[in-house]
Amino acid sequence: MTTSTGRRAVIVHGYGATPDDHWFGWLADRLTRAGTPTTVPALPDPGSPSRERWAAATAEALGVPGPDLTVIAHSLGCLAALRHLASLREPWRLGALVLVSGFVDPLPALPSLDGFIGDGVDVSAIRDRVESITVLRSDDDLIVPAEHTDRLAGLLGTSAQVVPGAGHFLASDGVTMLPEALAAVA
Repeated sequence: MTTSTGRRAVIVHGYGATPDDHWFGWLADRLTRAGTPTTVPALPDPGSPSRERWAAATAEALGVPGPDLTVIAHSLGCLAALRHLASLREPWRLGALVLVSGFVDPLPALPSLDGFIGDGVDVSAIRDRVESITVLRSDDDLIVPAEHTDRLAGLLGTSAQVVPGAGHFLASDGVTMLPEALAAVA
């Protein structure tokens, strides 16, 4: 039996996903067992995401973060999480931020998301409020170009860690566990 560390984590899924997909449940289970209770909130209509509805759901899940919170996000969920953090007016701190296949630019492979993505988000005020930032990408992601994730990492003052052969980090790419994300917050 593990005791709670006082920390908590939230995993923000992406486009077309549910809390039960890909590596989310595996990571939530590992973190919870290690004493960091973890939730994976269901964002509304993941196959047809609404910027406003995802913003409301992300705000409800993350609130005004403190240093005891870890946020792990995947793909479009990265943009939702970053937008929430950038929108906060009151003082906040975040213990750790892990972005998997993150981006802030329109995706050539998914022009249907252009309305949601819009002009991305200004992340300049985020990096100084986060204790630890990790950006993960693959070397063969067919959905989010490597240069998109590398650009986001640069905007956040870090560089992307490459996970070879992980595609877009989907179960269909063979990714049902993500030890690199676990290591980033362990």
